[in-house]
Amino acid sequence: MLKKLLLLPLFIFLNGCFSNNYYVLSTASHPTQYYTSKNRVIGVEKVIVPKYLFKREIAVAQSASHINFLSGAVWAEDLDAGLTQRLIGFLQKKFKQPNVYAYPWDVQRQPTVKVKVQITRFIAQGDNIYLDGNWEVEYMRTHQRKSRLFTTVVPTKNDASSIVDAMDRAFGELEEAVARGLR
Repeated sequence: MLKKLLLLPLFIFLNGCFSNNYYVLSTASHPTQYYTSKNRVIGVEKVIVPKYLFKREIAVAQSASHINFLSGAVWAEDLDAGLTQRLIGFLQKKFKQPNVYAYPWDVQRQPTVKVKVQITRFIAQGDNIYLDGNWEVEYMRTHQRKSRLFTTVVPTKNDASSIVDAMDRAFGELEEAVARGLR
């Protein structure tokens, strides 16, 4: 009996470690409208995200300088890699072409256009998700660049599922902005 009582806290602890809810943002959204392809190869550099998104727990801002992490709500992927793959998948669908590749690209897949995305803020605070960043499109032959700032605010509730859903919609808006820049 004593042995069982000693094992009970260990069992509860281990059960808590494995009962997290895992979330992803890497599933590419489906465009509502499509653009015609111009027979080009699009290269996408890895999406740059703030350091607080490198932690596995979902971050929530309590104020401009105070961040907490939701217990039991964990990212199932590295967000920089997941968002990069999502952007690639979205651009493939949007332009109806498979010639969208992640950096580094090999000699046979040299891009005619390069896309770079940097996210500076992507977090829940209060009843909103804030996504701030910038994106750049560079035409490799002419080295002509087009850069834009991006910001959006998407309403959310305070639970993890609502936060992830709102982050998904916010990143979807950024994807559309990048696609318009490539058009």
